[in-house]
Amino acid sequence: MTPLSLQDLEAELKNLDGWTIEQGKLHREFKFASFVEAFGFMSSLALVSEANGHHPEWFNVYNRVTVDLTTHDAGGITQKDIDWAKTANKLA
Repeated sequence: MTPLSLQDLEAELKNLDGWTIEQGKLHREFKFASFVEAFGFMSSLALVSEANGHHPEWFNVYNRVTVDLTTHDAGGITQKDIDWAKTANKLA
């Protein structure tokens, strides 16, 4: 897998509500009504991540989940990251 070009990445970002690029990674903060909802979101995505062999960098505090995505093996943001972000948006 190869990193997306800047043009491809910009085009994909137009369809990814809430996502930005920070420090070379796809980035978003999700907010939920409670810790249980935030943890449930993470649990659902953990199963997706494991099935796809693609795992996020994420951080949880109470009702917030902060996510950073990059494909380390490819050295940048790839289609795997875009697909994961789209799934996250659907589950949120």
